[in-house]
Amino acid sequence: MRDKVYLGGFLLVAGLLLYVGRGLLARSALVTGVLAFAGTTAVGVLGLALYQVQLQLRASRNELARKEAELNFAREVQVALFPRRFPPDSGLEFSAVCVPAAGISGDYYDVLQLGDGRLAFVVADVSGKGLSAAILMSNLHAGLHILAEAGHSPARLCAQLNQHLCQFTEAYRFATLFYAEWDGGARRLSYVNAGHTEPILVGVEGTRRLATGGLPIGLFPASQFQVATTALEPGDLVVLYSDGITEAGVLDAEPFGELRLESVIRAHREKPLDEIEREILTAVGNWSGSEPGDDMTLLLVRATREAAREGL
Repeated sequence: MRDKVYLGGFLLVAGLLLYVGRGLLARSALVTGVLAFAGTTAVGVLGLALYQVQLQLRASRNELARKEAELNFAREVQVALFPRRFPPDSGLEFSAVCVPAAGISGDYYDVLQLGDGRLAFVVADVSGKGLSAAILMSNLHAGLHILAEAGHSPARLCAQLNQHLCQFTEAYRFATLFYAEWDGGARRLSYVNAGHTEPILVGVEGTRRLATGGLPIGLFPASQFQVATTALEPGDLVVLYSDGITEAGVLDAEPFGELRLESVIRAHREKPLDEIEREILTAVGNWSGSEPGDDMTLLLVRATREAAREGL
């Protein structure tokens, strides 16, 4: 800003001198010399200002390139946290997708193979967006893996994660989470819904929501969580999702909503999971008609036959 003021002053003085001394140029060598010096100085200052602008532009491009490289690295790290393949022969089949709104997502999904034939799956939504949310998501991923592999019950696992987030993150940061463990032998699903959007279960007995659990994790250190159980019969479908799905379009008119999501699921429930996934994303995109305003995550789970009977 200072350079611009100096440059403007030099140019103004030079212009005034040229105007005042326009009739003296031919008669006075002194006036001619002064005006030549003023003009030369103004041109020099202008050249210096342009050079500084070029330096600033080059520095800005380098900074943007550095930040883009950091974001690309963070994106690669985050993608590596998502499961590359799902456990086979577990009595469940899976399909999942995460569509980030800002290049890096604060959403999280995972499927974990536990001991004694059990399996766990989870969907979480960290408050905020971008790099800070992604960092908290990776923290949540690490803590969940440690606690799940240690054999903690779903309620204890959520309580421990809650205390961890309350202790090591800012007071305004939290995460909603749905955590479930599957016992293939008993065909029983035990779950905790910690303030997350309620997964939709479509089965032979109709459609219902999986809501039992507690508050989001990271809000209150002493929060307690309840566990619910439900049986899954072959063909039963569970759809887990983040609020980026149901709240799509909320800024333009009306959100997509849970009822529309449920309608799409019921209309296509017999299709392969990846096709159901595409149908949902297409319906959401057609409704909102714009780029995602929030991260969108889907985890589709369908019960198959018992693992011991697969292939019969």
